[in-house]
Amino acid sequence: DIRTWLADWNTNPRPFIWTKTADEILEKVATYCRRISDSGH
Repeated sequence: DIRTWLADWNTNPRPFIWTKTADEILEKVATYCRRISDSGH
C-alpha cells in the first residue's frame, strides 16, 4: 500500500497544505510531552 501511494504521489505530486498553524502543532506536542512525562513510568 505504501509503495502504491508513493508511486501515485511521485507521478502526480501536489503541494502539502497544512491544516493547523505552527502554534497549534507545538501546543499539541507540548501537551503530549507533559502527559507522558507525568505518567510515572
